[in-house]
Amino acid sequence: MIYAVANQKGGVGKTSTTVNLAAAFAAKGRSVLVIDLDQQANATVALGLSKELRPSSYEVLAGEVTVGEAAARAGGSPGAVDVVPASRDLAGAAVELPGLPEPSYQLSRQMGDAAKQYDTILIDCPPALGPVTVNALVAADRVIVPVQAEYLALEGLVEFLDTLSTVRREMNPSLELAGVVVTMHDERTRLAQDVERELREHFSEIVFRTVIPRTVRIAEAPSYGIPVTEYAPGSRGAQAYLALAEEVDLRG
Repeated sequence: MIYAVANQKGGVGKTSTTVNLAAAFAAKGRSVLVIDLDQQANATVALGLSKELRPSSYEVLAGEVTVGEAAARAGGSPGAVDVVPASRDLAGAAVELPGLPEPSYQLSRQMGDAAKQYDTILIDCPPALGPVTVNALVAADRVIVPVQAEYLALEGLVEFLDTLSTVRREMNPSLELAGVVVTMHDERTRLAQDVERELREHFSEIVFRTVIPRTVRIAEAPSYGIPVTEYAPGSRGAQAYLALAEEVDLRG
């Protein structure tokens, strides 16, 4: 199964969700691949690899290597987690992709046998609905949408769901929404409680029951190059991501 973790808004927990779901799935005995498509390379670093590692996902999108050829074993992650690292070169991909034939299918074309080699593939998307994110949505089977517990989340979610419908209609009819996960939730604030309530009222069927809390442990883990599930396995953040992995599995 290939999951794109996407939202056009930055700072909503896409990378944390990608990295920690990958670790949670690996802990269940699966072979897992993370494809980092964000030029900031945060998922790459959070899994113990260097931003300078080549080949990267840029070379994949350029058609120079397949996904499998670009995959490297994560530095500190437990289990079987491989990573297609990101690089700064991805900044130019949005300009270069439209010049290729059928540019939205480039990642799909370069996927090769990776979908058969790995039980689960997670794609960390950039914070924009540009050509790179569209490539991820075209290549994916399911989409997980992290949404921060703030009021602008509702407006952004509606916009993203519209884009998802367009991609499904025009390029990837088999694409399905796995669900929306509320992230960076501070249960002590009225704001977070209100936003979560509104999300569940307006999108009751697609919002995961699991809520990812705003915690210091989740924020600290990337600086050690390991997921929070390894850095602080007993923490609320780690337990939340393990619970989310179970819920994602239940939804199929």
